Amino acid sequence: MKRELRSIAEDLKAGRTVEPVTVRTFLWWFEAQRRGPVIVRNIRNELEEAGIVTVPDFESRWVDAPINFELAQSDTEQDPEPPEEENCEEGGSWVTRDATYRISKLAAANQEVIRISPDATLAEAVTLLLARDFSQIPVMSSERDVKGTISWKSIGSRLALGRPVAPVREFMEPAHEVRAEISIFDAIPMISRYDYVLVRGEQNKITGIVTASDLSRQFQTLSEPFLLLSEIENLVRNMIGEKFSVPEFASALDPGGAHREVASVDDLTFGEYIRLLQQPERWARLELAIDRVLFCKDLDAVREIRNDVTHFDPDGITPEEVERLRDFKSLLETLENIGR
Repeated sequence: MKRELRSIAEDLKAGRTVEPVTVRTFLWWFEAQRRGPVIVRNIRNELEEAGIVTVPDFESRWVDAPINFELAQSDTEQDPEPPEEENCEEGGSWVTRDATYRISKLAAANQEVIRISPDATLAEAVTLLLARDFSQIPVMSSERDVKGTISWKSIGSRLALGRPVAPVREFMEPAHEVRAEISIFDAIPMISRYDYVLVRGEQNKITGIVTASDLSRQFQTLSEPFLLLSEIENLVRNMIGEKFSVPEFASALDPGGAHREVASVDDLTFGEYIRLLQQPERWARLELAIDRVLFCKDLDAVREIRNDVTHFDPDGITPEEVERLRDFKSLLETLENIGR
């Protein structure tokens, strides 16, 4: 058991206060940066052994949001008949995971909101919009009380209609907000229509504002690894597709896997590309003046990254891993261009 969890359990049992930590710090205790399936399973096993739980659940929070610790309920305190999907399979217990990609996992939904008072002057609002390069600012009297929003559009339309210069409240439009637990995909239509949503989180506070620009950055983060892997795989197939026969492709199949029919290089997996190219006599057919061992090592690193990507780790892959995919794709493109 991790010493941090042991210490927390001892403090909770003794009635002492335990300070919250961020999800990122919590993951560091387990020498992890992301919440992949294997990491999550290991963490849950250690939490169970320590007899504690995180509140909210560490999987559902933004990686830099705080989580608290509580003692887990005893068996007698739990429901006598747990939901069927949480029943144990033979050999271990299964904990139902949150499958929803909630808007609360976005950084923008967890950052301080710059707001303006309804009694502020129009000059103050314009200054904020210009200084922060914002398209809109929420008009709020407190961190919970939203009066509306003011934007370049709301200002321009009212001035164009001859509205005299007045306090911010005279230039407001209705605000659009969502709860922090909503699926990001359910929030997309509203963000597309209004260019933003305010996020209302715990204790009914406004915890962030998510804009169309935030969505664009998030989807680039999520989609770029898929696109890079697709390009890498196509480049590898181009490199070896005409160099080997169908029987040779079939000979590279994973011996421990189920039997599959092989009609072309398209039927191989990343691991099978490696198995094919690891043999020196086959590598020689490619007529490449690069080191076979290093190439296969890099290809295997790509395979491991691909496994994380296809399991859709909610935290994505690291910037270093993205850069490694970019570099390997660049190498393959160079080899293809030279070989033409």
